[in-house]
Amino acid sequence: MSPHKPRSHFDWSFWVVASLSIGCGLVVFWQEGASVFFSVFEEDLLIFLAIVPKVIAGTLIGALVRLLVARETIARWLGSGSGLKGLLIACLAGLLIPAGPFTVFPLAGAMMVAGADAGAAIAFVTGWLVLGVNRAIVWESPFFGLGFVGLRMLASFWVPLACGYGARLLQHRFKDRDQGP
Repeated sequence: MSPHKPRSHFDWSFWVVASLSIGCGLVVFWQEGASVFFSVFEEDLLIFLAIVPKVIAGTLIGALVRLLVARETIARWLGSGSGLKGLLIACLAGLLIPAGPFTVFPLAGAMMVAGADAGAAIAFVTGWLVLGVNRAIVWESPFFGLGFVGLRMLASFWVPLACGYGARLLQHRFKDRDQGP
């Protein structure tokens, strides 16, 4: 496995989001005035302050899981050689985790650093997005009933597995292409 290259805190995605934020803020300031701009800014600041502890907790969970579970164990259960079993485990973990994006994304990143392949991480995140039991119980079943939720789960259970498998195929294809003949 290649050594992990540290990411810059100010990569292209930061600059895109920062430019869009500043641009939108300037448009609001010019069109709506300073009072509306500062009102929106204050609301956003409060949201930011509410999110920061969750981001820190999610990042710590990801880092601690990486320290608590041996790399070999993660690689065996969720690595590229884990086959359908690894994708199924990752999908079920995503389905069951009662957390938000501030926990799920750092955990998926930590899984990859700890030995899981991109396919397992994608099956995990997609399982959380598509199948999340917590969301189904709290939000879907009151609106649609258990029959609908069960039907949706059965109809879409294959999606995280297919995404994880597709990611593995693509990852191998690009790795083979990069290594050359």
